[in-house]
Amino acid sequence: MVLSNIGDSDLIVLYTNGNEQAFETLLMRHKDRIFRYILSKLKDSDLSNDVFQDTFVKVVNTIRLGNYNEEGKFLPWAMRIAHNLVIDHFRRQNKMRTISESSSFDPSYSIFHKIDSGEKNYIEQTTQNELEQQMVQLIDFLPEVQKEIIKLRIFNDMSFKEIAERKEISINTALGRMRYALINMRKMIDKHNLVIDF
Repeated sequence: MVLSNIGDSDLIVLYTNGNEQAFETLLMRHKDRIFRYILSKLKDSDLSNDVFQDTFVKVVNTIRLGNYNEEGKFLPWAMRIAHNLVIDHFRRQNKMRTISESSSFDPSYSIFHKIDSGEKNYIEQTTQNELEQQMVQLIDFLPEVQKEIIKLRIFNDMSFKEIAERKEISINTALGRMRYALINMRKMIDKHNLVIDF
């Protein structure tokens, strides 16, 4: 079977049935266009590569969970994911403080500490502070390799490429550890009924 001659929707079916080569064919078919779009918005190749990797982690997770239902319109769907991640990046740039490695060990400092765009009332501020403290505490319950990735990525604002070089692992391994860290944190959030979105 020549996969390059197969349509996107059929490649996705093959992939969901265990054919890893089918997804690689899909990736090779569309990666240049998606990366060029991200780069045109971010103007930074390393950052664009990170967002590109995040895009395909989300694409893979969505397909594996059986939540892909775009009726063969794979490229527009993947482009929307990339676009949303670009928007998320700019929101983080505007709202999040840079957090140094040393401040990450200060229990009063949060990885999700946002610069207020306006005044919050006492209840809102107290609730936000409590959630932030709980998020920092949750990180300590992660396996060591996942905790390490979270700290390097969020506390030190390192790219996945930089993390891979620092830890002498592949970018895919770094991405995988980050993905599992977020999955585990999501499970803990659900278990403890925290109301937070990431």
